[in-house]
Amino acid sequence: MIIFLAGLQGVPRIMYEAGQIDGVNRWQSLWNITLPIISPVILFQLILGVIQSFQVFTQAFVMTQGGPHYATQFYVFYLWQTGFEFYNMGYASAMAWLLLVIVMILTYIIMKVSKKYVHYEGGDGA
Repeated sequence: MIIFLAGLQGVPRIMYEAGQIDGVNRWQSLWNITLPIISPVILFQLILGVIQSFQVFTQAFVMTQGGPHYATQFYVFYLWQTGFEFYNMGYASAMAWLLLVIVMILTYIIMKVSKKYVHYEGGDGA
């Protein structure tokens, strides 16, 4: 939320004033002024959210230990079990590398798709 707040504080007030002069309402102001200006912040938060969603460990470990009947055994929890409970470090290392590759591929896809929707201050996206 702090990152979103910083992004919202970076929106120039003059943009809203220009919108009021043009006769836009609050919804149009949000859709056509605020969201395009904070789109880099939204992209950053999206990528962080995707990465963090693959790293769910603490909740499953503390609350349920992966149970009942493996219902909360997430990938990173299984990776930890493989390495530190079953002492199969080679397989756990391979799982960690696979996780890295999957996250990198998803991040690459998000960055490629975002060129169409994310608007930078310079205007060309570079």
